[in-house]
Amino acid sequence: MQFALHLDPKSKMNLQMQIYEQLAAHIREGRLKPGGVLPSSRDLSRQLGVSRNTVSEAYEKLGADGYINTAPKKGTFVSKTVPEDAMSMGARPLIESSDSTNSVNLPLPYTGRGSPGLYAPPDTQILIDFRFGRSDAHSFPDKIWRRLLLECLGGASERISQYNDPAGVPELRQLIADYLGPSRGMSVTAEHIIIVGGFQQGINLAAHLMVGVNTPVVMEAPCYRGAAFLFETYGGKVIPVPVDEFGIDVSRLPDHRVKLIYVTPSHQFPTGGTMSLERRMTLLDWAARTGAYILEVDYDSDFRYEGSLLPSLHSLDRNGCVIYLNSFSRSLGPGLRLGFMAIPRDLLRAATTLKALIDNGSPWLEQATLAQFIRNGSLANHLRRLRNTYQGRRDAVKSSIEKHFGEVVVSGDAGGTHMLWELPSQCPPAAELQQTARGAGVGIHPLRSGTVLHEDALPGFERRVLLGYVHLTPAQIDQGFARIADALKNNR
Repeated sequence: MQFALHLDPKSKMNLQMQIYEQLAAHIREGRLKPGGVLPSSRDLSRQLGVSRNTVSEAYEKLGADGYINTAPKKGTFVSKTVPEDAMSMGARPLIESSDSTNSVNLPLPYTGRGSPGLYAPPDTQILIDFRFGRSDAHSFPDKIWRRLLLECLGGASERISQYNDPAGVPELRQLIADYLGPSRGMSVTAEHIIIVGGFQQGINLAAHLMVGVNTPVVMEAPCYRGAAFLFETYGGKVIPVPVDEFGIDVSRLPDHRVKLIYVTPSHQFPTGGTMSLERRMTLLDWAARTGAYILEVDYDSDFRYEGSLLPSLHSLDRNGCVIYLNSFSRSLGPGLRLGFMAIPRDLLRAATTLKALIDNGSPWLEQATLAQFIRNGSLANHLRRLRNTYQGRRDAVKSSIEKHFGEVVVSGDAGGTHMLWELPSQCPPAAELQQTARGAGVGIHPLRSGTVLHEDALPGFERRVLLGYVHLTPAQIDQGFARIADALKNNR
């Protein structure tokens, strides 16, 4: 390791003392940790361009003062116990984060309005958590993935040692284009596909392309909080439009010019409604009339348990106004951070340029492994197994609610990885139920405390709970609802 030491030959302090003082300061101020390894006198003298004797004399003084110790044939180490007087010399006053005069205050528009994303720190009190956004860790095809990863590593040296196409690995983009034909009815080529780091980066790319200060952005109400907050950071003016069981209410779309509209037509988040074909056509007509681009977020369409998926908006688009966004977060796992966009031709050059400016392209190795995973049929097999598993867990949620609470009123259960539970009359409001459930070790998430914004546009939102369930086994699901029911009985 090279050390950050700077010697000044014009200084009145000799070179030996400069080395001593700088290393002692590194130790006092915690940049060199107790037990940390120092370079040999030979290596450090070579790095600094001084004689070995100069470094050896500095080391001897550091050792005499208790800063370092040398073990024969092992090396030179920072002392595990540094003298107290030395530590006091290097002590600095801590800056309290609560001190507004010292803390950094970023002018983010979402500050104070809840978490901006899907990450939540672990809550040790929660044993069974119905939080949205997780996939089933035990279903991840780790053996196949590991084998394909190693195969890709075998010829990776050249690809890893250079920058690659910022739009993504060409083979992966072609495989995705081929997949979108039969699965979503889309006629696209690899040229239209851009690989992104999950949904959030895809939304960010669209926002960067479309949104500036006071740009009107239409969003479903309620909607995903992370998207709305992101548009606001670009200065966008979010216009919420209510949804019903068939998706966004197109009769309430604004008549004035709009730059972008964000929709989740296959499985509206969070209500779970599916946009009807008639509404899809009306929405496309409206976009053509107002000059708006549509950001179609197709976040969990791989999982449909009843009936067939309607054609994607992108497949119905004849005016090149739909930006399609999907990800492997639900099928493989959000930690993979791989998604993709299908970009209209007139935006391709700008979108690819922006992707290059943002990160010069997503990591090559994960893309190459995913391409192999798709090409050899593993993804299709994996999705087939997951649909059966997740459908069983969806059924377990409904049967467990019926078992412990009697009536079952849910929406969004025809597909996806979550549903919306309307609480029965014997339950308190969602916020109160959340506290009761937490006391029983169960995570229940009202719309207001979850990843949702404009939840008040949904009638009765105070009695709705967002249930993510695919990461829980049927036994855990039943145990979770049993714990909640018991806790409610004990509180009466």
